[in-house]
Amino acid sequence: MIPRKYENLLFPFLMALFMSCIMSFVITVMNAGFVNHLLTIWLRAWAGAFVVAFPTILIVGPMVRRLAAWLLTDEPKTLEASE
Repeated sequence: MIPRKYENLLFPFLMALFMSCIMSFVITVMNAGFVNHLLTIWLRAWAGAFVVAFPTILIVGPMVRRLAAWLLTDEPKTLEASE
């Protein structure tokens, strides 16, 4: 297995892989429909999408984490009555 020290690279890699796969397929079908050679068209689109997605996630990911942390708040702790 892969050592945990590579988690900061593995997570963005897998996220980019799956998201670019799904999004490129959906967009390819929306634009071209179910045509002959759809697989070839989609794989080419997926390769291009992944090349952009992986570095984008590496760059934008930390900013998104900070933005999410800024937007979130802890729920106030309430005392619940004992029954």
